[in-house]
This record gives sequence, structure tokens and C-alpha cells, in this order.
Amino acid sequence: MCSKSFIIISSKDVILLCMGKIVGIDFGLKRTGLAVSDNSETIAFPLIALPTHEVEKFLLDYIPRENVKLLVVGKSLQSNGTTSNIEKYTMAFINRLKKLFPSLTIERFDERFTSQIAQRSLIMGNYKKKDRRDKKNVDLMSATIILQDYLDTKKRI
Repeated sequence: MCSKSFIIISSKDVILLCMGKIVGIDFGLKRTGLAVSDNSETIAFPLIALPTHEVEKFLLDYIPRENVKLLVVGKSLQSNGTTSNIEKYTMAFINRLKKLFPSLTIERFDERFTSQIAQRSLIMGNYKKKDRRDKKNVDLMSATIILQDYLDTKKRI
């Protein structure tokens, strides 16, 4: 299930790396945004925004088909660093994902201010006012920002 990449160190040494995609998740009570990385784990792309009750079914199909190796779920913190009220629902969601995908790694990443950044990005991207008001677009952009920030942070380490 792993697409493989080879790195040749010398004519005798070959290292086999397991490459796969990463899915970023902006969990919401009504709707959840999903983003996906490229195989090189460099760029995040918007994937889909779904009613939250449909996300698990979508992921059951998507994860094995697209060789997903990691899920990054936004961690909802308040500006002072304490967890927000939605966190208990997010943890229940994560626990369901762990049961559905026991061998898949799930990581958390701070999602503070992503909705505001997403709104600004939509404005700067010349989205029409009607499209900026569509919460699906905000959820998609938020998931993409969460995943891109995760990828950028991972590269710095």
C-alpha cells in the first residue's frame, strides 16, 4: 500500500522511503474541511468540505485509495492557549478515526486564527462576496492553512 521512492546514495547503497499523502482536517460541529498534501509533503491543497457526519465515510474510501499515511487534525485553542469548547467533540471524532484506522498516525496542530486567515485569503484571492460568505470555502481554506503550517513547521525541524 506504500508508493515507494528510491534514493541512491552510491552504486551499492539504495535507501527505500515510504511516501504518502497527509490529510489536514479542520473539524467543525456542522461541517469539516479537508486538505491534502502532495506526495513530497511540500504543498497543501484544498480537498473537500463535508457535513461532519459524512467525513468518516469519505475517509474510509479516500485513505486507502490515495495512500494517506498521516492525518493532521486542528487543535482548537483559545488565544490564551486553553482548549476551546469544541475540543471534546474533536477528541470524540479522533477516537472514532483511531478505531477506523488503527495503523494510521494522527497528529494535532494548533489551528488558532485559521478562520480569520482563511477569510483574508479569500478576500485577497478575489473571491466574490457570495463565495466568501459560503462557510464551505472558509472550512476548505482553514484545513489547507492548518496542513500547510504543519508541513512548513515539519520542514524546519
